[in-house]
Amino acid sequence: MFSAMSATVTATVVQASSVFYGASATLDKAEIILKDAAELESQLVVFPEAFIGGYPRGYNFTDQSPRGKESFRKYHASAINVPVDLKLIDWQLAMAAKYKVYLVTGAIEREGYKLYCFVLFFDTEGNYLGKHRKIMPTYSERLIWGFGDCSTTPVYDTAYGKLGSVICWENRMPLLRTSMYAKGIHGL
Repeated sequence: MFSAMSATVTATVVQASSVFYGASATLDKAEIILKDAAELESQLVVFPEAFIGGYPRGYNFTDQSPRGKESFRKYHASAINVPVDLKLIDWQLAMAAKYKVYLVTGAIEREGYKLYCFVLFFDTEGNYLGKHRKIMPTYSERLIWGFGDCSTTPVYDTAYGKLGSVICWENRMPLLRTSMYAKGIHGL
């Protein structure tokens, strides 16, 4: 639980893996988790980095063999194209509204040929609030994901305070955290 303004918020921080190359199967898994979180009366549910699309640990996408190229093609195809992939976005909108939670989901975004690690935000009424792209992919992530910029470091007003996100190593970036604190963030 964290305190935001004068309210106490029950949050579920999910530690679960995605179904690699399977966005639909990942969403089915997510609904089971959301149902469990709702039974615990969670008001905020946060899924991990790259939950939809998958974290590429152990995959060698730099392998130029047909196998390596096919692996990357499948990974690229399983990424979300915001706002074009309405089925995946609509599902999250519906789940946020159904379970009356603020929903924060890590995913892989496809924009043309480039991939980004990013976070999607939804409110309790099923509205899409926006996204945050990971600014600085770390280590070998840089071979796969593009760099975000500060245009996607939003902070959203919620019934419980201001909500935003940093992803993974971004927690170790003092100026990014300072920027978020300057925006009045309560939940990071």
